[in-house]
Amino acid sequence: MLYGADYNPDQWPEDVWDDDVRLMQEAGVNIVSLGIFAWSRIQPAEDVWDFGWLDTVIGKLHAGGIRVNLATATASPPPWVSARYPETLPADETGASYWPGSRQHFAPSSPTYRRLAGELVRRLADRYVHHPAVVMWHVGNEYGCHLWMDFSDSARDAYRAWLANRYATIESLNEAWGTNFWSQRYGSFDEVFPPRLAPYSHNPSSMLDFRRFTSDMLLECYLAEREILLAAGATQPITTNFMGPFKPADYRRWAPHMDVIADDCYPDPANPHRVRDAAFQRDLVRSLKPGVPWLLWEQATDAVNWRPANAGKRPGALMAETAQSIARGADGIMFFQWRQSRAGSEKFHSAMLPHAGTRTHTWDAVTELGARLAALPALPPPGRDARVALVFDWENWWAVEERDHPTEIDYLALMLDWYGAFHERNIQVDMVAPEDVDNDYALVVAPLLYLLRDEGAASLARFVEAGGTLLAGPFSDVVDAHDQFRSGGFLTQLGPLLGVRFEDFGALAGASGGGMGVGAQTSSSASTTASVDFSLDGAAHAGRLVAESVHAVDAEVVARFTSGHAAGSPALTRRRHGAGEAWYVATQPLGDGLNAVVGAVVAASGVRPVVAELPTGVEAARRGDLVTLINHGDQDALITMAGTDAETGAPLGRRILGPQQVAFVLSPVVLDTDTSPDDQRALAPASSL
Repeated sequence: MLYGADYNPDQWPEDVWDDDVRLMQEAGVNIVSLGIFAWSRIQPAEDVWDFGWLDTVIGKLHAGGIRVNLATATASPPPWVSARYPETLPADETGASYWPGSRQHFAPSSPTYRRLAGELVRRLADRYVHHPAVVMWHVGNEYGCHLWMDFSDSARDAYRAWLANRYATIESLNEAWGTNFWSQRYGSFDEVFPPRLAPYSHNPSSMLDFRRFTSDMLLECYLAEREILLAAGATQPITTNFMGPFKPADYRRWAPHMDVIADDCYPDPANPHRVRDAAFQRDLVRSLKPGVPWLLWEQATDAVNWRPANAGKRPGALMAETAQSIARGADGIMFFQWRQSRAGSEKFHSAMLPHAGTRTHTWDAVTELGARLAALPALPPPGRDARVALVFDWENWWAVEERDHPTEIDYLALMLDWYGAFHERNIQVDMVAPEDVDNDYALVVAPLLYLLRDEGAASLARFVEAGGTLLAGPFSDVVDAHDQFRSGGFLTQLGPLLGVRFEDFGALAGASGGGMGVGAQTSSSASTTASVDFSLDGAAHAGRLVAESVHAVDAEVVARFTSGHAAGSPALTRRRHGAGEAWYVATQPLGDGLNAVVGAVVAASGVRPVVAELPTGVEAARRGDLVTLINHGDQDALITMAGTDAETGAPLGRRILGPQQVAFVLSPVVLDTDTSPDDQRALAPASSL
C-alpha cells in the first residue's frame, strides 16, 4: 500500500529537508509526489537550469527509503514564459487573456507552450529516468481544473485543424452541424472560430465538438509528455491525476493511456450526502480501468481552503474515507500535501504535517493511518464484483446540459440520485459507457441517455437479448452523435426494445438548477422543481423534470401517471425481450418513488447486496474476497459476520463498530443479524478499530 503526499521542498529552506524525511518515516510515508509546481525553480530563466537542489532532495528521500513519483512540473509555467511568449496564454470567451499570477495559465493547444514543456520534460527524463528512487512519473497536474475551455488564437488554429481531421471536408462539417439553420453555413474551415461570446445560443453541435476538442487538447499535452518519457527509456508507470466526475475531460477516452488511474477526491464534511458522493467518485475511477487497482493521489487530512466555508473532518473520518477508497479498489493513499504551506493561495489547506506541528490531532491521525495501512496484508485486485452498471457518458453529459432543451438538466446530480438508491442498499455499481455494457452485469441502469450513439444502442439491445435487465430513463435516445434528431422521431433505437412509442416530452414547470460547477458535488437534485404523481404497487409517488407521453405498444404497464396532462398514460413499463427484459420510466422519480423503481428492477434482476441487512449508516463494499465495513453513522453498529479480520487474522464474529470505525473482512459470510439488546450490551467495542 502506497502512502504519502505531494512534497514541495522548494517552498522551504534546505535545513528542514532532513526533518521532513525523518518525520515521513515516523508517519509511515513510503512515497511522495515531487516537484509538481517546481518549473520556476528548475528553470528560473529560459537558458538557466538548476537541478542541484532536486538532486539533493531525491538523494535524501532515497536514503530514507522513500520512493519518488516524479512530476514533469509543467502544470504552472514560470513568469518568464508568458513575458517572453504571450502567445502561450489562454483566453476567455471574449478573447481576453488569462494572465499569470495563479496556475494553469497556458493554452493547451499552444505550440510554444508544448515546445517549452517538452524541453523541461526531456531534461528531467534524461537526468532521472534511471534513478532508483523514481518509481513513477506524474505528468502535468489536474488537467483543465481551472481552465475549462480556452478560446485563444492558439485554440482557434488547433480547432480548425482538429475539425479538418475529423470531417475532412467543410461540406461534411456543415452536414454534421446543421449549419443551414440561422445562416451558419461555412465556406471553409478558416471561417470557423471557437464558440466565443455571441448574442445568443451557439450551435449545439458545434458546442459538442468544441468540448470534444477541449478534452482532446488536454489529452494531447499529457500524451506528448508521456512520449518524451518513454523515448528517454522510462519503464516506470506514467499517469496524471483525475478529478472524479470532471466535466471538461472525457476520462474514459484518457484511461487507456494511463498505466494506472490516479484520482483526487475531496468530500465536503458539510455535505450530508458526502458518503454517497465520494463512493460514486471512487466507483467511477475504478470503472475506468477494470481489474486494475487505482491510486488516491490527493485527499485532505482536515479542512481545505477553497470552499465558501471550510469545515474540518470529524474524528475518525480520515480512516473512514480512506477505507472507502481501499474498499473500492485503491492501492495507494496520498494527500495534498506533506508540509502545510506558509504562503500562497493554499496556505490554509490542511496537510499531513500542519503548522502546529506533531502535537496535533492531525498528526496523530496520519501516523495512526500510516501504521494501519502498513499492517494490511496484500489486497486482492478489484475484480468484476459489481453486477449493476450505471451508464455514465461524458458526451451525453456535454450534450444534455446545453441550452434550449425542454427542461434544464443537472446530469451529475441526477446520476448521483440513481447511484444513491443502490448505495443505500449496499449494492455495488460500476459506471460504464453504453458501448461497454456486457453480460457480466445482471442489471444496467441508463437514466437520461439523451445522446445515444449507434454502437451504444446495439450494445444495450444485445445485453437484454442475452438475459440482462435494462432500465432506461426519460429524455433518452433523442439525438445522435452530432446532437441531431434521427429520422422517425424519438426512441427510434430503443423503442422497439422497450415496447413503447414516444409522443411528447411533457416538460414540467421549473428546472433542476443551472448545472453544477465542474467537479463539484451536490446534496440533492430535487430542488423546488414541479412534480407529477404516479402510482406503483398501490403507493403514490412523485416524479420531476418530465412526464413523457408514451404509449405501450407491446410492453406491460407497471405504473401510470395519476396527475397532470399525462394522467392515465404509462409511467413505468416492462417488456420481455429475448432472454432478458427492458424497463422504461417516463419521469425522473423522486425520493420514495426512485427507491420503489430501483427496488422493482433489483427484484426482477436478482441482484443482491454486498451484505444484507446492515445497520443504518454502515457501508459495505466488496473487492475480491475482501469486504470492507464502514460505520458512517453517529451510533455504534453491531456487525455479525463470519470471516477473518484482515488486520489481526482473528475471526470477526460479532463486532461493534463505533462511529467512523472500519473493519476489513476476508472471506466473509453473513450470519444472523438479529441480536437482542442484552447481547448487544455484552459486546464491547473493538478498541483496535
